[in-house]
This record gives sequence, structure tokens and C-alpha cells, in this order.
Amino acid sequence: MAALQELIAKIENPELRAQIQEAADKALKRKQFGLVFEEHLPECTPLHDVPVRKGKRVSLKTGKVSETYKVLEIQGDKAICLPKDSNEAVEFSIDDLVVTAEFGEPIYPCLKPLGEVCNAPDSELWHTLIEADNYHALQLLEYLYGGKVDCIYIDPPYNTGAKDWKYNNDYVDGTDEYRHSKWLSFIKKRLEIAKRLLNPESSVLFITIDDKEYLHLGCLLEDMFPEARIQMISDVINPKGTMQRKKFPRTDEYIFCVWLGEAEPTELTLSKDWLIGDADNTNRNRYRWVTFIRTAPNVSRSKTPSMFYPIFVNKEGTKIIRVGESLGKEVDYQTIKPQEGECVLFPINSQGREVIWHLTQTSLMEAYSKGFVKLSGITKNGVSISYLPSGMQKKISDGDIPILGYDENGAVIFDASDYAPQFMPGTQWRIKTHDATEHGTKLLQKLIGNRFSYPKSLYSTKDCINFFLCNKPNALIVDFFAGSGTTLHAINLLNAEDGGNRRCIMVTNNEVSGDEAKTLTAKGLKPGDKEWNNLGIARYVTWPRTVCSIEGHDVNGNPLKGNYIGSDIPMADGFKANAAFFKLGFLDKTKVSLGMQFKELLSTLWMKAGAIGRCPVVDATVPDMLILPENKMAILNDENQFGVFAEKLAEHPEIDVVYLVTDYEGSFVAMTRELPGKTTYQLYRDYLDNFRINAGRNSR
Repeated sequence: MAALQELIAKIENPELRAQIQEAADKALKRKQFGLVFEEHLPECTPLHDVPVRKGKRVSLKTGKVSETYKVLEIQGDKAICLPKDSNEAVEFSIDDLVVTAEFGEPIYPCLKPLGEVCNAPDSELWHTLIEADNYHALQLLEYLYGGKVDCIYIDPPYNTGAKDWKYNNDYVDGTDEYRHSKWLSFIKKRLEIAKRLLNPESSVLFITIDDKEYLHLGCLLEDMFPEARIQMISDVINPKGTMQRKKFPRTDEYIFCVWLGEAEPTELTLSKDWLIGDADNTNRNRYRWVTFIRTAPNVSRSKTPSMFYPIFVNKEGTKIIRVGESLGKEVDYQTIKPQEGECVLFPINSQGREVIWHLTQTSLMEAYSKGFVKLSGITKNGVSISYLPSGMQKKISDGDIPILGYDENGAVIFDASDYAPQFMPGTQWRIKTHDATEHGTKLLQKLIGNRFSYPKSLYSTKDCINFFLCNKPNALIVDFFAGSGTTLHAINLLNAEDGGNRRCIMVTNNEVSGDEAKTLTAKGLKPGDKEWNNLGIARYVTWPRTVCSIEGHDVNGNPLKGNYIGSDIPMADGFKANAAFFKLGFLDKTKVSLGMQFKELLSTLWMKAGAIGRCPVVDATVPDMLILPENKMAILNDENQFGVFAEKLAEHPEIDVVYLVTDYEGSFVAMTRELPGKTTYQLYRDYLDNFRINAGRNSR
């Protein structure tokens, strides 16, 4: 609609302009069902590391990145450029220009090392931080890990109208009538790729949001993930409340959970803070015998006839003798008669309605043999059967709850008084450690000082992720709105608590704040200059936090004080973890195809092979082959050396991933056949084809 309004404004005839405006207004008022918004194409990204050359599309470093020019000619330190919508050439200093990629253009990314922190030299686990516009970083991650990510946790800009996010490198503020539409377009493009990253068989997407965009985001998620189960949680992050003019003070924010495939939250050992209502009664009820008759209003014999069957017990009502076949829907249960010395029981509730048992015949007898089923004996109400649910059975079998003995009829006697309760909380979270001021802002200040506004609570992020990843110790987690780096900090804490080996990939840009940009511009500095870059979020906030939290000190080298809440882990101990810091760069596809950028691509190949061990480096010389058992990968650059290469690979069965450089599909297939059990990729065709094809797909 923005483009339509601009076209209407150009109509010179005022009468015609008014008529078309009226027709457009009526069209806009027409009721639409579902989420309707503009795509706002194109979206642009400055590529500061790409040299300005003839034929490149550029923009001014201090201007709007969406206002682009094509370089016609280079004359010394000047560039003759043609504006996008003009035939009149203009001249700029090359130093004032930056190469710009428009949305949908093919890009060929690489990872340029900026630093690393290694606090676990014997560990193969390496986390990564990528400094980049997250759209292009997501394109790279799709090539590396499409369909392999277990969890994505993001905290995108909330679009408050207070210039808190940029679109096409310009701040979007509350006066922009298209700010909601721009925000949705911005988010949708990234979620489309994020969806392709997630494992469709079992994965989860968490998105935090506040009341500015939660309605729009909810509709967008419903539209984009029709196959998923979507839920919204309210998490109290500011118990004191943020005052809002003519509104209730806001105390919470929202977490959308998008569950894919078999993904589901897991019961955890939680404090009473997580319970709503009578906490003591709730906990006690979780450790009692449960009636074996299913009493829910929606269950009946007619719906599940296989679970309606006779149970034959002794005359005293204390032992199960045998179980009978299911009666189906039609057989009158009263026609089933017990043998001499027996009683027969059916699942008939207190209102006389035919319902069902909790377990199948086989499961019942298996549980009974272990003492997990008991009978009441003859009472005035007849004989009743109770059992322990499967979760309780497992806790007893695993030794988490001690067995004190067995009663005279063989039912287990247990003591759950010292067992910490495990349960599933509701969708209202009012947890003290989720206070973003105490456990977000103040915690971050201990690490790096006052460098970032409104970080998440470390424990809120960890708790959210833990509900899904507690039983996935080797999970892969991605956060492409990394901000201050809370997600990686939370993953390291979770790994330290349970011995997990979860790996986290974070992506954040390196923008400076609006005020800092004005100050730096006044000094004559531009984006891309060293001093400007050093104050960007990736280098000034996210990476310093990562280093300090892993090594256990603040930015001045002073040991951190105190323990992490809920554990006995001293903050000064840091974490047995490693992380590598990269900047997203861009390569020339011709040079890639000629094998001239092997050095630049090596870190990308390391990531694709699982980021195992320290990222390897090579000099400018391209080796015939690289055998890297510590990284569990190998690369063959000269296919004429395949025989020697295969012999060396045979000495290292731990190597899983092999890259083979060849121009011929037949050669690649033949070499792959000689490497059974290995995952092979054809360089550089695999890389180039991926980004050429995906450019077209992502531009739609």
C-alpha cells in the first residue's frame, strides 16, 4: 500500500486523484480474514568487506542502504555511479560507499575468524557466535544444518515504536504508519528459513514478545506452522511493573512455543514457585495410588472397547487371578461369569456408566507382577483396584524413590517424602529468578558493565529451553537474535548442571546504538571503521559476555562473585566450554569454483562437519588433502591423490565427513562408493549450487 499511495500522489488531476483515493480507501476497509501485510521488498544489507568495483551495487555508508547505485566506472579514488531510478550518473568517493546486497540476490557466504575462547581444551564441543545480518547468516545455516536443529530460541525486536529496531538500516519509529507491516515482513523472511532449519520430526521454536506485536506474531505463526502445536506462555519478568499511560502496569511478556513433530515439554523437578493453587496438596497427590478405572468425562466403552475387559480376582478381593479378553462394544458384560472361587470386576463408574481401564491386559499384569498394582479387598463398595502411573513406576524402578518393602498382597511400599517433585507447570510463570532486572540487567553488569539495555533473565531462558532439552544432551540450539548472548550463557549453565554436550550457535549484527552512531558520525567516522565496529553489539557486548562467562571473570579480569542460583556452581569457575567468534564474509563465486578460496571456506566446512574440535586453519597454499581426525573430517583437493587419501582415511575411522573436490559427478559418485559409511560432499559444486538455488527460493 505504501507504493500505491506514492503512485496516487503523482496523479496531477485532483478530481481523478480523489476518486482513485476513495476507491483505494474502500478496498482497504474491506474485511480480511487472517493476517494481511505487505512484503516491503527489497530488504538490503551493507557488505563492508566486499571491495567496491565496476558493476557492483552500492549505497552511501551514511545514507539509506535501500537507496542504491550501480558502479559504472572507477576513476582513481572516485566511483561513477548510476542511481537505481535515474539515468543521470553521479560521482562519489569510494571511501563513502559500501557494496550492498538486495533481498533475493545470490550470495556466497563464508566465516572469517575474529577470536576464540577455549576453557576446555580436551572437549570437542565448540559453540559459535556469528557477527552478521541474521538473514544472510540464516541462509548459511540452512546450508550447514537444514533440518538438523533441535531448538531455536529468539528474542526479536519488540517494535515498541521507540526506535528499537532497524529496517533497511533505518530506525523504524512510532510515527511510521507501516511499522507493523514492516516488522511482520522482517520477521516472516527470517522465520521461513528458520522453519527449514528445524528438525521436522522433533524440534521447538521459542519466540519471546511483548504486547506490541503478540497478536500479529500469533497469527503469523498460525499461518506459517499449520502442522505445529502452538502455545503462548505469560512470564512475569518485572514483578514491580512498568508504568504505562492510562493502562495497567505491565509485569510480563509472552513466550510463543511452536512444537514440531514429536516435540513436547517434559516434567521437571521444580520449586513451589511454579505451582498455582494448593502446592502441598498438588505435590502429595503426585505420589499416591491412582484408581485403575478411568473416570474422565470423555472416556467410554464405546469409544475404546479394547480397554473394556474382565479382571478375575480371588473371593477375598486381594489378588488378581487372571484377565479376560476385551468384550468389544456389543457383549453384555453381565453375561460374563467367574469360575468358582473368583470374583469378576469390570470398569463401571459410580454412576453405573461403562468406562474403561487405564492399562491393557498385558501392561496390567506386568505392573501387577512388580507390585505396582494393589487391590482393596472386600469392602462395602465391593473390590477396587489402584495402580501407580508409569512415571511413578520408573522413579521407583530407577531407585529415585526407595522401596521400603511389600505388603501382604505383594504391593510395593515406598517412601516419596524426600523425593523432589517433578511436574509440568501451567502457562502462567511467576518465578523470582525470571526477574529481568535482577537476573538480566544486574547479572550482565557484573560481567561487562552497563553496555546493554533490557537483557533477558538468564534463568528464564534456561528454564524455557530445559523443558524441551532436558532429555537431549547433544542438542543443537540456534539463536539468530542473540543480543547480549543470554542463550549461550544459559546453555553452558544447563550443560554444567546435567553434564550435557549441547551446542549453541548465536547470530547478531554489530550495530551501534542511535546515540553512539551520532557521536561517532560527529567524529567523522563511518560504519565499517575500526572504532565504529569495536562499539557494535557483537564485539562490545555479545562476545565479551561469552568470554567472561566461560572464563569466570568480568571484563577487567576480576573473578566473578557468588554462585548460580539453584546450583552450587561458582560463577568464578566459569564453564568447561569453548566458543569461536566469526564475522560473516562474502566470496566471489568464480574464485570459489576455481578453488581459489579454500582458506576462506575452511571454517564453513568445519561448521558443516559439526564444529568438532578447534577450527582448523591453513596458509594460502591449497594442500592436496587434509586429514583432520580431531575435527572428524577430511578434504581431498586433488582427486588424482584419491588412492593415498583413502588409505589415510582408513587409519582414522572416527572421521565422519569427507569433502571431495571434483568437477565431475561421475568421479564424485565413484569416490563416494569407495568410502562406505562416510558422509560425502562434492566441492565446490555443493556449495555454489546451494546458494544459487536458494537465492531464487528465498526471493519469492
